Amino acid sequence: MSRIGNEPVKIVEKVTVTVNDNIVKVTGPKGELSLTIPSDITVELKDNEIIVKRENDRVKTKMLHGTIRSLINNMIIGVTQGFEKELEIQGVGYKVELKGNQLALYLGYNHPLYIDIPEDIKIEVPSQTEIKISGISKQRVGQFASYIRGLKKPDVYKGKGIRYKGEQVRKKEVKVGI
Repeated sequence: MSRIGNEPVKIVEKVTVTVNDNIVKVTGPKGELSLTIPSDITVELKDNEIIVKRENDRVKTKMLHGTIRSLINNMIIGVTQGFEKELEIQGVGYKVELKGNQLALYLGYNHPLYIDIPEDIKIEVPSQTEIKISGISKQRVGQFASYIRGLKKPDVYKGKGIRYKGEQVRKKEVKVGI
């Protein structure tokens, strides 16, 4: 029995939720998100709450039950508060710049890497070594942050690279010949 899936999702003020033919649309002050629901899951609106139910007890349906409930909850949080990820760049000569609708990353290569910023994501560069990624979709923000981090993952010997703010990178000892 899914503990997360059985909990109702409360609809906050200034948020409207509509359910039409397995599509849930959530509209709020920051924007609009939609989600397609699988056929074995049903979504009902009752008394300012969203109730997610499953039609059978198959393993796949049980897995989707809690996931769909969490996705709907994240949609409500996204259109009211939004989501944010912060990255920091460490290394001599490594820096980032915001040039129009592109992010220019100088990561020790002989040329800068230019990344196009998607329309639904906002980027802030408070300093040359910090990036703030924000948006209404938790998946899109996390995916874009992961993509940027993947361009130069933290080195395990020196710690240079792009990491999430507050991320601890375990360093290895340098191997010394005998």
